[in-house]
Amino acid sequence: MKMAVLATASRKARSARELVRGLAHQAHPLLVQIIPIRRCNIDCGYCNEYDKVSAPVPAGIMMRRIDKLAVLGTSVVAFSGGEPMLHPDLDDLIRHIRRRGMMAGLITNGYFLVPRRIEELNRAGLDFLQISIDNVEPDEVSKKSLRLLDKKLQHLNEHATFDVNINSVLGGGIKNPEDARTINNRARELGFSTSIGIIHDGTGHLKPLGPIERKVYDEVSAAINGPWQVVKNLYSGISSFQDNLVEGRPNDWRCRAGARYLYVCEDGLVHYCSQQRGYPAAPLETYTIDDIRRELLTPKSCAPFCTVGCVHRVSTMDFWRSPQHRVGAELAPPVAERRPS
Repeated sequence: MKMAVLATASRKARSARELVRGLAHQAHPLLVQIIPIRRCNIDCGYCNEYDKVSAPVPAGIMMRRIDKLAVLGTSVVAFSGGEPMLHPDLDDLIRHIRRRGMMAGLITNGYFLVPRRIEELNRAGLDFLQISIDNVEPDEVSKKSLRLLDKKLQHLNEHATFDVNINSVLGGGIKNPEDARTINNRARELGFSTSIGIIHDGTGHLKPLGPIERKVYDEVSAAINGPWQVVKNLYSGISSFQDNLVEGRPNDWRCRAGARYLYVCEDGLVHYCSQQRGYPAAPLETYTIDDIRRELLTPKSCAPFCTVGCVHRVSTMDFWRSPQHRVGAELAPPVAERRPS
């Protein structure tokens, strides 16, 4: 218990420090999602972010990339995939992030979260972990179901000293929208922060939520932003961008991808996000503060119907300053976004 209290206090202090630094200075990334391995142990039908064969990126290469992110002044580095827990040196990479003064996060499907492994993540210094759960019962599209993962959530509740967020989704042909309510209720019961995402359908179109979906969305959103959940959901509770998405309407906002948010693929290239791989596709090793300043001011044509919540939330830091003005060939073309990994 004492260890958990100390870990929480340290994490809150470091989060506050990075918040102040982010408000004071613009030319550094707030959140970087980096891929240590593209392979995944499950095969969800909607996912475009995994394969079954890729080897892990060697630890030495990953550490050099982490060093570069530290040089750029990054606040938070989060591992994504694929399934990052398949990387054999993940704990050493987490320790290296912490040694370089950055916060460490992990986005996982949750399958490997047994007590021993959670304790190892504690010792490595992990700050936060997110699992996206798609349904209550597994189906032919997604195996990230509450029934298969509930025991893992109980293990997290009993052993984790890091923050845990559970994400659920609506839209995009989800068979049972009521599942999102069940998943969020269970996560809050276990003391975790929660979030909910709006996704495109299989053709890449964003459609207004139907009556049942909208009812679930309103109930879950109210719970996330309720009086007892505000502190726990300080980050995931930033969800005003979804008010238009649930109606199928565009958002007018300044996407800071490529600057405040970076997506670094297994090849070490910087992209706007997981759904805009190929833009700007610049090597991280040669990425500079000038690149960050340029992308901060570069509008993205995919932004109006973007559903990538982490980019929206990170971009909120600068919603009040630095109007974007670059036009023409620098704009990334829109693509279909899919469910969060």
